[in-house]
Amino acid sequence: MAKKSTKDRLNNEVNAGSMADIAFLLLIFFLVTTTIVEDKGVLVQLPPWSEDEPDITKLKTRNVFSVLVNANNELLVRGEPTDIMDLRENCKEFIMNPLRLDNLAENPKKAIVSMKNDRGTKYKAYLEVYNEVKAAYGELRDEEAQKRYGKDYEYCSKTEKRAIRSDIPLVISESEPSDFGAEN
Repeated sequence: MAKKSTKDRLNNEVNAGSMADIAFLLLIFFLVTTTIVEDKGVLVQLPPWSEDEPDITKLKTRNVFSVLVNANNELLVRGEPTDIMDLRENCKEFIMNPLRLDNLAENPKKAIVSMKNDRGTKYKAYLEVYNEVKAAYGELRDEEAQKRYGKDYEYCSKTEKRAIRSDIPLVISESEPSDFGAEN
């Protein structure tokens, strides 16, 4: 019987030739099975491009709900400092004008929400303001659907929704942002 030398005993190696193949297959597996989340942003339908200058003489200031957001993310609504928590209710009151006040919109069809931001405004603040304005319109449409049809706007038929949208149109005008820290 032959005696085993220490050299023979230390020859226990792991064949790592297929390790690269396994790592490559795992990489492919995770690339194929992983979903990539896309940021969708704010979906807005822009008006068609026109070479003509807009006629701003037809616009009455009483029908404009101006919302300014400065570089410090502070709101100025119709010239008054406002908290984001009050924006939705103020917007709804302006659009519907239930007390028929002279300083609020003549009717929902003529109401325009004008938004202007500073270049230093944080995107989060912009989205909060935009969401509050859209939520105001959503609540007004829900209230109108309940009054007319006894159901939420979401459950109305296409013709019912079209009728409500024609009476309470979503009109948001966004101005070009001002320079960082500018007082316009």
